[in-house]
Amino acid sequence: MKILVTGGLGFIGSHTVVELQNQGFDVLVIDDLSNTNISVLDGIYGITGKKPTFVELDLKNQAGVASFFQTHNDLKGVIHFAASRAVGESVEKPLHYYHNNVGSLIYLLEAMERHQINNLIFSSSCTVYGQADKMPISESSPFKQAQSPYGKTKQIGEHILMDTSRVTKLNAIALRYFNPIGAHDSALIGELPIEIPLNLIPFITQTAAGLQEELLIFGGDYPTNDGTAVRDYIHVVDLARAHTKALSRLLQNEQKSSFEVFNIGTGKGSSVLEVVKCFERIVGKTLNYRIVDRRQGDFIEAYADTTLANTELGWYPMYSLDQALQSAWKWQLSLHTN
Repeated sequence: MKILVTGGLGFIGSHTVVELQNQGFDVLVIDDLSNTNISVLDGIYGITGKKPTFVELDLKNQAGVASFFQTHNDLKGVIHFAASRAVGESVEKPLHYYHNNVGSLIYLLEAMERHQINNLIFSSSCTVYGQADKMPISESSPFKQAQSPYGKTKQIGEHILMDTSRVTKLNAIALRYFNPIGAHDSALIGELPIEIPLNLIPFITQTAAGLQEELLIFGGDYPTNDGTAVRDYIHVVDLARAHTKALSRLLQNEQKSSFEVFNIGTGKGSSVLEVVKCFERIVGKTLNYRIVDRRQGDFIEAYADTTLANTELGWYPMYSLDQALQSAWKWQLSLHTN
């Protein structure tokens, strides 16, 4: 079966391509290489022994998307990762985020409908909940005002899928990720920030490796145990496995409605300082960090109720926070020595 993975050379996308290829799927990858490197293909090959078919394409190019689907019209499903994904950056560049995250989704869905490709998995986010009223967050928690343009684009994306699936043959699953971290055990693929890291874990590993002078922690005055924000950190391989479970649900027509949503997290919240201390313990290094002002767009805490994913998808996380951080450090060391 041929499966398209948009943004398939990115952090989550590349790990999902590995899982798909290991399960025997024929994978096509679209990526515009704006936040990754073509060398990721070599990492995928090193793990699976096979390179996916790769097409460099910006999904904001409507004609290019239409042409791609004209050539590749025998796809059985699409996993859509391609999007800009940094909360803080989205506050500074809202038009870029709306154009990239919403416009490209529309072009993709138009092409899929034209060629009767009806199965889609959408890369969503826990940011759709805004600052939820209670923890853990379940899928029935209402959307609140998103704290950032990034979060708003994910809310809009889900609404587009919900509305489209009502009136077409589209079957879609939105996976609401919490905070993906870690790297493949092989250290052949991992998170690859092009510039200064916008996510916590690569910022930590680059600081430990001496590539960043200090780790900035955004906000030390949150109403949490230690004043820093609380998140649900999930190993990227566990997250990739959730996509293959969701894809199987679509291909086997096991959905209970044409649009479904699932939280993908560990169900446990960890503060930023707890993660820092955990990393220091694992690698035996003391990090140079400084607490600075809160970052606009961030919220206080978020961790998942994963009951629905457990019962409906048969998915459970396999990796601990310690294992995720160990894999991230192993990946950083591999970059540092190459």
